[in-house]
Amino acid sequence: MPDLATVVGGLSDAFTLTNLFYIVLGVTLGQVIAAIPGLGTVMALAIVIPFTLALDTLTAVAFLISISKGGTVGGAVSAILLNTPGSAEAAATTFDGHPMAKKGQAGKAMKYSLYYSIFGDLSSDIVLILVAAPLATVALQMGPIEICALMLLAFTVISGLVGESMIKGFIAVGFGLLLGSVGLDPGYGIPRFTFGSFELYDGIPLGPLALGMLAVSVIIREIAKMKRADAGDSTLEVLPSENQRVTMKELTANRYVAIRAFVIGTVIGAIPGLGSSTAGMLSYSVTKQTAKDPEKFGTGDPRGIAASETANSAVVGANLIPLLTLGIPGNIGAALLVGAFVIHGVQPGPLLFEQQGRLVYGLFGAMLLANLANLTVGQFCMRLWAKVISAPATVVYPSALIVCSTGMYLITGSSAGVLFMVASAAVGFAMISFGYPFVAFIVAFILTPQLESAIVQAVRIADGDWWIVLRHPIALALLVLSVVLVIYLTPTKRQDVAAA
Repeated sequence: MPDLATVVGGLSDAFTLTNLFYIVLGVTLGQVIAAIPGLGTVMALAIVIPFTLALDTLTAVAFLISISKGGTVGGAVSAILLNTPGSAEAAATTFDGHPMAKKGQAGKAMKYSLYYSIFGDLSSDIVLILVAAPLATVALQMGPIEICALMLLAFTVISGLVGESMIKGFIAVGFGLLLGSVGLDPGYGIPRFTFGSFELYDGIPLGPLALGMLAVSVIIREIAKMKRADAGDSTLEVLPSENQRVTMKELTANRYVAIRAFVIGTVIGAIPGLGSSTAGMLSYSVTKQTAKDPEKFGTGDPRGIAASETANSAVVGANLIPLLTLGIPGNIGAALLVGAFVIHGVQPGPLLFEQQGRLVYGLFGAMLLANLANLTVGQFCMRLWAKVISAPATVVYPSALIVCSTGMYLITGSSAGVLFMVASAAVGFAMISFGYPFVAFIVAFILTPQLESAIVQAVRIADGDWWIVLRHPIALALLVLSVVLVIYLTPTKRQDVAAA
């Protein structure tokens, strides 16, 4: 456990002018990009990661987390005004947010979404701060054999819970492991899959890969789907309303809904592979099923907004629990944060609290500040974002593509980075088209070096005795759980696909 000086020192590091600037900038970018349908938080993270190379570690990670937090607020804007969520996690917000807008209460609906989003985000951050260090202490007791078993379990959970098929999930994991193994072998230092190129000795760079697969591929897909008739779509023309304020009494009227949604979002966020969309939908469904008047949901009921926005925002802090304590990201956003840590020479995991305790608590302080910035920016800029999303898709997507290409060229200093980004975009486009989950691929790609190191150490410990796992009950339990999940989730996935 970190001492008091480390905690206080870390929290104070977050209050520098540079960090405050990037926190506000990150929140603003997250809100405006997530407000535009088709872009979303993940794309924003993929685009800006290369630009964080010039920043110090705390500033870079605080900037990226602020974008994630801003995205949870911005996604609700288009969900309410256009009935089209700007980011996937705001899908459930459309059910009651858009009907409120059609009643002339668009401003009120957006304020509900803002306040409940901040509540869920802040509450999950507090949980993270309280439980992360104790969990990291427990995780330190795990050896290489336990780490291997834990990662196999993580891959199984992610493959089983995302995407349309567990088989496709495992294929995506395998593809991620394959690309992640490019470079020097950690055990013997032998180059693999480098094809004589010294540039690949350090492995495939995360920046062009993430930008191509997570941003450019999505942009190309959206451009391909565009129709000329959709080019001038604008925001919903809502009826004017005299009172768009939300009082404290109105907010607290839904306090039990918000608290339950926070619990649901925190639990789901701590489980790898689920994410904000699942949290929002599940919370909305539970709230509707337990309500005495479920028929009111879908007609503009604030409880629907409270359930969705509180839950999907609670995931932002909760998905850092497995990342910081075990080094395992829970979704694509968290996986990109792992990449940012690694780029700056920091390895997430239980040793992070022992070796970089001040950095961790600096990050916690930045997260708390980001919540305040999120509230402030959202309070004053919601109406502005409503104007931004009226921009034609024919302008938004080509502009984003130009930004990606120009940024990658400036960061890498050569056309090679742009070409690699384009190649990654082609692979990403194929994965989207054929239903292979991004989450499984990205998590496997980023965790490959850590998994390989653990395997090398485990093999040396075992010294040919594969039954050694029987003397490691935690590892054995994790492996058994992986097998059980495969048996349980595979037929479930088949039923889901058949139903679809």
